Amino acid sequence: MDSVDLIDVISRGINPYEDFKAYMALAEQPEIRFVISNTTEAGIAFDPACKIDDAPCSSYPGKLTQLLYHRWEHFAGAADKGLIIFPCELIFENGKHLKECIRQYIDLWKLPEGFRKWFEESCGVYSTLVDRIVPGYPRDTAAQLCERAGYDDHLLDKAEIFHLWVIEAPAEVAKEFPADKAGLNVLFVPSEAPYHERKVTLLNGPHTVLSPVGYLSGLNTVKECCEDPVIGKFVHKVMYEELLPTLNLPKEELVKFADDVMERFRNPFVKHFVTSIMLNSFPKFKTRDLPGLKTYLERKGELPVGLVLGLAGIITYYKGGKRGEDEIVPQDDEKITGLLKELWATGDVAKVASGVLSAEFIWGEDLRAVPGLERLLTKALALIQMEGMRAAVEAIV
Repeated sequence: MDSVDLIDVISRGINPYEDFKAYMALAEQPEIRFVISNTTEAGIAFDPACKIDDAPCSSYPGKLTQLLYHRWEHFAGAADKGLIIFPCELIFENGKHLKECIRQYIDLWKLPEGFRKWFEESCGVYSTLVDRIVPGYPRDTAAQLCERAGYDDHLLDKAEIFHLWVIEAPAEVAKEFPADKAGLNVLFVPSEAPYHERKVTLLNGPHTVLSPVGYLSGLNTVKECCEDPVIGKFVHKVMYEELLPTLNLPKEELVKFADDVMERFRNPFVKHFVTSIMLNSFPKFKTRDLPGLKTYLERKGELPVGLVLGLAGIITYYKGGKRGEDEIVPQDDEKITGLLKELWATGDVAKVASGVLSAEFIWGEDLRAVPGLERLLTKALALIQMEGMRAAVEAIV
């Protein structure tokens, strides 16, 4: 089944880079209580280059701190004007990470102790987990959907019917934000950890590696990847043989969740283009797949070849160039895309593998220390360059 729903609760959209004054004026609205964000895994990060008088700060936590500080000043530190903040970025304990970034800006900018006290006591930053596949603008069916709705809508969005929002917050927050009482699948829980680990590993983990592998094999959507006779085996291998065994929940429960995820991946109404998933692929691999890779190695004594091939796929995609008539334009932090450009310019896959794995600004560590990873990644990159991605997949499935 499918349905078309009108979203009528959005009053406006403000681009802080074009109208910073309007953005900051939001802090002056007394009725604002909740802030909800989704800036991808790369979004919750502290950038020491940000300044309090930037218009705006480059980082999301910096922008948020600017907004909070202006609100504190405007309402003279009134305790009842604090904000409740729900970050939805796919980072474990995203609330704690965001809160720490704000504290770092308070220190960096030497903001008043009164503001720090107001932030700690009157504002709440709570960790959450979202689980819903949202492919975005349905460019292939937009005309039909507008005709069906009866008007032209340039902000169309497509999402699967399934949804889950887990919020780690106390009862008083649940009472003030009763989304779970509005017919929505929202859970207020004491800990998001078990929900986070299962979802990130078995849904987002396969997503992150199937996307470059599928795209470089000539496929365009998640559904096509899952149903392809070769790439489908790759997706199954990564999910059931490599990632599922790294989790510490009952196997029956994990298999059921994985089966449900595969059904969601094959949803004929959700045309999820793999290129949309490949935004910020390196931070995504770090949070979604690297933990599983390490746990698999620890438990099995060998590396998961599917995940390593997936990393090789990401690295190859970031080489740029063309796939047929389509231009490949990786979208990530400029420092990452710049590094990949320099490494691929050497023409040496061994140098590419070593350079990526040793980039501590990406991983927070030197991954050349992972036994066998540099050798296996180099081998995968070489095979992709010589034989193509599909042949590389066939070699492991």
